[in-house]
Amino acid sequence: MIELAGLTKRYGEKLAVNNLTFTVRPGMVTGFLGPNGAGKSTTMRMVLGLDRPTAGDVRIDGIHYDQLKDPLKYIGALLDAKAVHGGRSAYNHLLCLAQSNGIPRSRVREVLDTVGLTAVARKKAKGFSMGMGQRLGIAAALLGDPRILMFDEPVNGLDPEGIHWIRNLMKSLAAQGRTVFVSSHLMSEMALTADHLVVIGQGRLLADTTMADFIQQNSRSYVRLRSPQREQLLDALSRAGISAVEVGNGALEVDGGKPELLGELAARNGIVLHELSPQQASLEAAFMRLTAEAVEYHAHAETVGGTTPSPPEQQPEWGATWQQRKGH
Repeated sequence: MIELAGLTKRYGEKLAVNNLTFTVRPGMVTGFLGPNGAGKSTTMRMVLGLDRPTAGDVRIDGIHYDQLKDPLKYIGALLDAKAVHGGRSAYNHLLCLAQSNGIPRSRVREVLDTVGLTAVARKKAKGFSMGMGQRLGIAAALLGDPRILMFDEPVNGLDPEGIHWIRNLMKSLAAQGRTVFVSSHLMSEMALTADHLVVIGQGRLLADTTMADFIQQNSRSYVRLRSPQREQLLDALSRAGISAVEVGNGALEVDGGKPELLGELAARNGIVLHELSPQQASLEAAFMRLTAEAVEYHAHAETVGGTTPSPPEQQPEWGATWQQRKGH
């Protein structure tokens, strides 16, 4: 378990991490999300004692990192896969780490096999591709068979097979009761991997909740209906006190409706439905909505022919943000 209490980091005038308090619990994959510059990497560095907090505290199973004996047996981390001596082979890199933490030599071959690098174990790391470097970094994180794993952008440079592998690895580690804390900008991958989310923006905590609740709290939920008896369907909905919005392709949308109740309503009125589908925004859409005010670096559309393209039509607001609904 990783516990943060009022964790704060300031670099001169820059407040990189602002009073963060949350707990990363075992038995689940916790995703760590935030825009560029939100303070994710700084937070992870403070967990590992690489940066000293300006204020607050962070503990690993109740202990500060610098008090851990043989820390690789407690927590394994991938923060920068390039942090490897290029002149060393993959085997010797891991062997040095193992010897410094009282880990048996046999464990080196085990983790090389786990990450699929056995065939290149004696090759120098400087010749590795980005994906191979990521696998070596993951092997180092697994070396001490720790109860806590922390990964920063673990899928960088991996091919589709590698992405599928690391996703299943993280789920497997969590299923074993381990604590898995992972930061990634790939929302589609995070949606498939994480059970719980911690979201920060400009160093502040924005959300600490389950994946399902995060999407529900920060996105619009509605049901789409299509019928060749469109007018009869509108009348039936109106009589039941249900508001529907007409959209393109002859479809209707009902905010917050339950598909089974709408289907039963249509059946009672003898209305044929060609579509009855619940719609929920993606993790990416929910994330973009929550963090819109916390983005530090804004890109702008490139001008073409001396003119700037018109902005896309604004999406409607669908209620308060997660923090507002929680009373923050």
